Amino acid sequence: MSIKHDGLSVSWLGYATVRVESPDGFVVYFDPGRYGVLDDYYARDGDLILVTHDHHYDSDAIEQVADEDATVVAFEGVDAANIDRDVKPVEDLPYETIRVGEEDFLTVGAADVWTLPAFNDPDGPHVRENGEPYHPRGLGCAYHISLGGRTIFWPGDSDVLAGFERLEVSLFLANIGGTVVMDRHEAADLAETLDPDLVLPIHYDTIPVLETDEDAFVVDVARRGIPVVLDDPSDV
Repeated sequence: MSIKHDGLSVSWLGYATVRVESPDGFVVYFDPGRYGVLDDYYARDGDLILVTHDHHYDSDAIEQVADEDATVVAFEGVDAANIDRDVKPVEDLPYETIRVGEEDFLTVGAADVWTLPAFNDPDGPHVRENGEPYHPRGLGCAYHISLGGRTIFWPGDSDVLAGFERLEVSLFLANIGGTVVMDRHEAADLAETLDPDLVLPIHYDTIPVLETDEDAFVVDVARRGIPVVLDDPSDV
């Protein structure tokens, strides 16, 4: 379904894929595709496509959602040669492509876009048995965007990092999957710190490693006095 937020139309389509449309009709997609979440979805209406890292890069899905005049913004570490799936290199996509680092700013159409670091702390809980982070620093980024007079924060696949707490956020796309990213408890704590106008949890239950209790997350966040809503990606 589509959630209305201060003039924005927001839809979680599954996994990390979120579509946001401004009142003026400018459409942004965050991390489109993978795991069949966009099967039979060919909107091709996206003006701006944002990709955080290799795990969320799906060139076929980008071509399913992107308008012919779209701009694709991808983190500089996204490399088709390092991906064990059949994907096109970013620069071979038939769109304007822009590479970003982890602390960049740019304007694309109606959207202002800031990037932030996104990674698992080597001393934190989201590491492999050998101690290596699932998402080491340099693998990906987070996105903080301004669209239609509102600000949206997608932390990507990350722990809660220093600096996140200083962001002005209207809509928090909360990554609650746990195991390889912040879990629902950490995301709820971050939501309380950010104090956004609305929290929408995403990136959970698509695959076994991301299984969590989204209802418990909603109750936790709501008890802190923060508006929170669930979306059903099957109801597109």
